Amino acid sequence: MYLSIINVQPLKDYKLLLEFENDEKRIFDMKPFLNYGRYSELKNINLFKLVRVSFDAIEWPNELDLDPEFLYNKSLSIENERRSL
Repeated sequence: MYLSIINVQPLKDYKLLLEFENDEKRIFDMKPFLNYGRYSELKNINLFKLVRVSFDAIEWPNELDLDPEFLYNKSLSIENERRSL
């Protein structure tokens, strides 16, 4: 299933609140990816917070981006995220 991202909001602790075109909201934890290649640049919290929707994906001003299919598959529904707290 390929769903476009229509909204993204940075949260505390390097998490992202993603809203997909089917109105589903999911939480993506970016922390596990912050030690890989250029994604380590996003440890700068001020840069991390500048995330935005670009076409159907998300991106940052330093030209890093993430695919919506990857984000969907690696994120948790809000209900599952609450249960894991």
